[in-house]
Amino acid sequence: MFSFVARRIAVAIPTLLVLLVISFLLMQTAPGGPFTSEKPLPAQVLANIEAKYGLNDPMWKQFTNYITGIVTAFDFGPSYRYKDRTVNDIIAQGFPVTLTYGTISFIVAVFVGGLLGIAAAIKHNSWLDYIAVGITIGAQVLPNFVMAPILLLIFTLWLGWLPGGGWNGGQWNYLIMPVIALSTSYMASIARLTRSSMLEVLRSNFIRTARAKGLPNRVIIWRHALKPSILPVVSYLGPAFVGMVTGSFIIDSIFSTGGIGFFYVNAAFNRDYAVMMGLTILLGTMTIAFNMVVDILYAWIDPKIRL
Repeated sequence: MFSFVARRIAVAIPTLLVLLVISFLLMQTAPGGPFTSEKPLPAQVLANIEAKYGLNDPMWKQFTNYITGIVTAFDFGPSYRYKDRTVNDIIAQGFPVTLTYGTISFIVAVFVGGLLGIAAAIKHNSWLDYIAVGITIGAQVLPNFVMAPILLLIFTLWLGWLPGGGWNGGQWNYLIMPVIALSTSYMASIARLTRSSMLEVLRSNFIRTARAKGLPNRVIIWRHALKPSILPVVSYLGPAFVGMVTGSFIIDSIFSTGGIGFFYVNAAFNRDYAVMMGLTILLGTMTIAFNMVVDILYAWIDPKIRL
């Protein structure tokens, strides 16, 4: 297992380096700049600003300085638009918010989706199966940018039960709608994967043998069928968790939670390349890290993967 983990880490490091290089080149080659606007600045003023931020240096030197700052001090540099704030300050403000409701959404999606999938597979072609499939189909066709306005319309404008936006320290009434809007489509995918995988496992020969030996159905499900049936689900969990975090810009925009998605969208509109680079690196690192965790978990569940 140690050699398997070491190989995954060895692959993750150059992947992250390639992400850094490509992101930096894309930022540099994009037309315009962080200080361009409809009313152009005088040439001398623009030159002084670029000299202050090191934007007049050769591209290789800018990249070297940027990587050196990240490696030595974990410093993503200053923001070009938010005065007296660094990218680290923005990440420290927005990332805990996004991580909080993203993690809760992930737990809800896995728990509810897994239970729905298992129940639908065990009671195949019964009313419970039809209800579970109907719920998953309905959730699948309602992505978060559709679900969020519907939740606002019902629970805020019509019923007045929940606040329509804000964070307020992450109180539960401010979390309910963002969590529901973010988790429903992922919950549906997890339920469908669990159901199809569980049905395939329940038709296997070793399950027939266990039933022929007279084992209780509860023991067959939880001890023999569950572990092999969750392998496809496990492979989906890593990208799903990262997707809940990277897809948060819709939730931040609609519910005004103040997460990193809000700063990501504003950085794109304002051409704040330092913030875009910092958040891209953060989300890319999360993607690589959680995919590596899924690979390790997959190998732990199924030892044949280590080969």
